[in-house]
Amino acid sequence: MKTHATKTQAIRTQAIISAAFAALAATSAPLAAASGTAGAALPAGVAASLATATELAALPDGGWLALDKNGLRLLDASGAERTRHAVRGKQLDTRSQAGGVLATLVDSNTERTVAIDADLKAGTLRVQAPFPAPSFAPEAACLYRDAQQLSYQFLIAKDGQGEQWLLDGAERKLVRKLALPAHVRHCRVDDATGTLFVSESGMGLWAYSADAEGAGERHALALRQPFGKLAGGAGALALLPGGVAMLDAKGKSLNLFSRRNGAWLAQAPRALKATANSRTLASRSTASGAELLLNDDETKQWRTMTAGPHAGTAATASANTAAATPAGAPAIVLPRAQTEPMARLGDAADDPAIWVHPSDPSASRVLGTNKKQGLLVYDMQGRQTQLLESGRLNNVDVRQNVLLDGSRHDLALATQRDDNTMVLFTIDGNGAVAETVRFPTGLEKIYGICVYQPAGGGLEAFVNDKDGTFQHYRIGRKDGAFTSTLLRSFKVATQPEGCVADDRTGRLFVGEEKRGVWTLPAAADKGSAMSMVLPVGAVLTADVEGMSLYHGAQSSYLVVSSQGSNSYVVLDAAAPYKVRGSFRIGLNVAAGIDGASETDGLDVSSANLGGAYGEGMLVVQDGYKRLPDGPQNFKYVAWSDIATALKLR
Repeated sequence: MKTHATKTQAIRTQAIISAAFAALAATSAPLAAASGTAGAALPAGVAASLATATELAALPDGGWLALDKNGLRLLDASGAERTRHAVRGKQLDTRSQAGGVLATLVDSNTERTVAIDADLKAGTLRVQAPFPAPSFAPEAACLYRDAQQLSYQFLIAKDGQGEQWLLDGAERKLVRKLALPAHVRHCRVDDATGTLFVSESGMGLWAYSADAEGAGERHALALRQPFGKLAGGAGALALLPGGVAMLDAKGKSLNLFSRRNGAWLAQAPRALKATANSRTLASRSTASGAELLLNDDETKQWRTMTAGPHAGTAATASANTAAATPAGAPAIVLPRAQTEPMARLGDAADDPAIWVHPSDPSASRVLGTNKKQGLLVYDMQGRQTQLLESGRLNNVDVRQNVLLDGSRHDLALATQRDDNTMVLFTIDGNGAVAETVRFPTGLEKIYGICVYQPAGGGLEAFVNDKDGTFQHYRIGRKDGAFTSTLLRSFKVATQPEGCVADDRTGRLFVGEEKRGVWTLPAAADKGSAMSMVLPVGAVLTADVEGMSLYHGAQSSYLVVSSQGSNSYVVLDAAAPYKVRGSFRIGLNVAAGIDGASETDGLDVSSANLGGAYGEGMLVVQDGYKRLPDGPQNFKYVAWSDIATALKLR
């Protein structure tokens, strides 16, 4: 989701990069520390202390972390050594944390990541517990801190294998595996935009999404000729406000890149000093803006280059800074539980529905569709209790205590994509589910479904087709058999899927994936004129997917999956349908549960389901299972956590 604030920031950061290049254009080469002809020269004592360093990290207090062949040294602003950790290491990266800095590097002897807490006040370096051995020798490594303020380590092998590890919590955990280019020797992550930059030495510079949730994306920022305009290969990287700086593979030229309105922009490369042979790059914030530091392999000196001013609201040039949450960004809530994974790989899980036990909340059930297999039933801890192999089920919805032909039933209806039918399931008092009957629809590509209990009793169903057609059925029962009767048809212009009926108000809400959420009367005799509730735009991002209703004591809310932004929008369920906010489902470190992304279906209940779910719960389909990678599943979220995050109380 791109808010007005983030658009403004993008414009500012583009201006920052332009200013940086204007400053760089004033001189054709980086300057030796003592030259003083451009940029802020390093004091002689600092320059001498850094002379043996192969990698540098600027610290918030003006000091340095310097990595050389003998170890990692903590230096103060004058260059005096405060302490050191003996290690033969590479790939130094840092992030600010309480009391100082988190630093990571790769031990060249053991090929393991070493995480170190640098206490800037005490002047100490404390090595954290040993990091698990990766399944490959890391060629590149870098840190990432997300909007949830969780820290991660990216490790990349020479052959392109990649891993993302969670650093927070009692133990380090593998979040996901990645397939990256071969021969990547440098990487850096811009926390503010969640961008992972990797330089492929023989090809060029790539930008990936650093967020583990979702399918990810990749952009080529600069490619070697003949695929692009890059004269040589790609080398060391350093972050700048709103972009990244890259040396070529031989350290003879400098390239700067920034992003504006979703597109990456590259400035013309600048040739460096003829005698330079810079293979390492660092950046830091100064009073006048951002400054680049280059390590000259020939003279063994660090050279400085002014990179221009930076805006106070943009990310600083130092990689030490934590991610800042943009204004208007979705709140983050954590899942309390997750279901066991699907028995099928790939895009399998789709839509959940909640069944509430009549007397024991802890015995309630969650039904979930597996569109490669059938219907799954889970308990409140996420354990699978049943599998009904009913074929390619897509969406499911539940109603309880339905009066039909003099008897009451708990029923679930699902769409079956093999035979384009509605499948009716019965649910007994213990939550056991059984398939009962299939109703033909005549649709060609059946998709979504929702059910409705009119005030006068009975059960009705709305089922849709990918071409936008909706069919409205009455579900009945006669002589011991369930029946279906078509009441009406109506249509939206493009593909729908999610829908939900409000039994209290008699309103039906339908989602048109690329356009937004509509409402119309649920009763067949009140017409099918639709009005827009929430269009796709700044808050709701296509695709519009699952939706459900929360009926609270004071207010009722419509919850909609904004699949394109991996978030969920909450709005009033009555006109004028005021938006109350949006949220994302983050990673629960303590419980070892990943977040949720690309959600198809969801369901919410205001029933007291016990424990953390005393005010109800939300269940969502998770499009990408992480921590570690695995088959899809469903995530459970306590409504009280959502209410707190969005200030709904």
